[in-house]
Amino acid sequence: MEHYIYFNDYYPTGDIMVIAICVIIFILIGFSYVRKSKSFLYFLFINVTVLLAAFVNIIYHVKYITNITGDYTTVYILRILYHALLFSTLLLYVVYITEVLRLEISKKYPVVTMSIIVFIIAVVSDIVKTMSGKGYVITSQGLMTSGRDIFLYGYLGFVVIILFLMIVYRKRLYKRVMSGFYGTMIVSFVMLAIQNHYNQTSYTVGTFLFPAIAMLYIIHSNPYDISMGAIDVRAMEDMIRFNYERKRELIIMSLLLEEFNGEGKTFPTEIQGIIRKFSGDYFKGAVLFQINNGNMMLLAKKKSNPDYENKINKLLNAFMVEYEKYRFDYKIIFGESVDEVSRRNEYVNFLDSIYRNMQINSVHMIDYDDVVSFNKYEEILEELEDIYRAKNLRDPRVLVYCQPVFNIKTGKYDTAEALMRLKLSNIGMVFPDQFIPLAEEKGYIHVLTEIILQKTCDEIKYLIQENYDVRRISVNVSVMELKDDHFCDDISGIIRNSGIPDEKIAIEITETQTESDFLVIKSRINELKDHGIKFYLDDFGTGYSNMERIMELPFDIIKFDRSLVLASGSDNRSEKMVGSLANMFKDLDYSVLYEGVENENDEEMCINMAASYLQGYKYSKPIPIIDLKNFFSKLDEKIQN
Repeated sequence: MEHYIYFNDYYPTGDIMVIAICVIIFILIGFSYVRKSKSFLYFLFINVTVLLAAFVNIIYHVKYITNITGDYTTVYILRILYHALLFSTLLLYVVYITEVLRLEISKKYPVVTMSIIVFIIAVVSDIVKTMSGKGYVITSQGLMTSGRDIFLYGYLGFVVIILFLMIVYRKRLYKRVMSGFYGTMIVSFVMLAIQNHYNQTSYTVGTFLFPAIAMLYIIHSNPYDISMGAIDVRAMEDMIRFNYERKRELIIMSLLLEEFNGEGKTFPTEIQGIIRKFSGDYFKGAVLFQINNGNMMLLAKKKSNPDYENKINKLLNAFMVEYEKYRFDYKIIFGESVDEVSRRNEYVNFLDSIYRNMQINSVHMIDYDDVVSFNKYEEILEELEDIYRAKNLRDPRVLVYCQPVFNIKTGKYDTAEALMRLKLSNIGMVFPDQFIPLAEEKGYIHVLTEIILQKTCDEIKYLIQENYDVRRISVNVSVMELKDDHFCDDISGIIRNSGIPDEKIAIEITETQTESDFLVIKSRINELKDHGIKFYLDDFGTGYSNMERIMELPFDIIKFDRSLVLASGSDNRSEKMVGSLANMFKDLDYSVLYEGVENENDEEMCINMAASYLQGYKYSKPIPIIDLKNFFSKLDEKIQN
């Protein structure tokens, strides 16, 4: 059945608007940061084909109405090209969806192959029908007629494939994302239906653009923080990957303001303005990323900034001027990208590993030693992850060392502090300051505590069986662990299953400053003390000490930090103050243990300051726990004396 098409069925307004929107999309992409994935490249191709289709459609209609020769060959070609571009757009939509869905090759290949077949059949049929005069024809009177609408069949074929993908594999995408796609597709179908009802063709290309707009907004948008001018970590990782693959070196600057590096914290308005200004004023083409609330990172291409060292110096000088105004503690790292780190795309962890070893209010330039330290850090982290997953309470990689404690009352060594070490095959011995903060940060610390407790219990059991006089051995516990509802059950369970008396174990914890932590700690201590476990307050004197809270917590022993020993030895005033504190605790039935006793002068001074226990290098450095028997006395020997 022939159908006459009149030019007043088409107005170029729709296609002009499509062209404008496509150009706007390209402008927005150029002035924002969008992750350059394979799906994003398909998205760009979709926009290009839609843009070209709109252009060709306008030219096709213009050529038709301005034709005065009666030769419509160009018009035929333009119409076929117009349809081919629309079919190409639909084909790209199919490929794009399979990419976003991350279909396996075995599932992706048949769908893409079928789509290519539909594309070829639709384009070839359009050409054949037109050339044979059985499809689209322009009569001698200049009227356009269409036979069977090949474009409609091709369009429906692609719609079936797209709907198949989105229904069968709908669980592979977040529901709200799927709803966004469905919504824009429904709008497209409704627009086409309304257009056909009114015998219009002006907005056909526009309906192909709607899903692309949804893609940009839902999947590819990576909006700036408009107050900071920063984008997120995913965009940073993409920029690093993109430039590494093209062997482009980057300049890196990272700023950490620890005061704002917590959940729910934000930079003050004046600091936001300073960072915003710095990010745009010094480096050409620089991009600012917000790693977390208190950590910003600036990346720029080295090739675009050959004088970057001068620029960094200028920026640092300007920063110091601002620092004098606001006095927020800072750490700054700068330097060139490192191939090894770029290849692994691990700059967040890399910079964190540097920050851990930096002093407050310092600036550090990235060097080779940082990479060596980071590789060690990564190996330690990998081993910690494996220890955590294995949950083997006698894991051979976790070693227990001990430092004997001298009991002034008995004149013997009958207590000790258990200390943790890691022995890793590729690194060797790893000390607590290198892995404890990492284990706490990653949530692995409690498993390590369980392991050291189990091994300590094993050794205590052996010493008891060998008739050694073991008063107790203390194990350090992180405040973070006490927040776990299962903490008390885990600790008491290990001690009970080891078959040793509960009082042979003590737990050392440091003071907390937060009210919520205090209440939890108090509850946990009371629960475990009911089992006979002793508690030490560790590192007294190293930070803010709230005497009221200390008195509320049922500690048995207060450990005075080495810093108090040093202060006492510096002048009489300090010695009197520390001695008064120790006597106060003693009068309140606490025992006082001094850490860091290194010589006879320290020993005599601490004894005069109400010491009950002494610990330090004067007596022993940390030793493997199996060597404790060299310090402890046997009960039968004690009786003979």
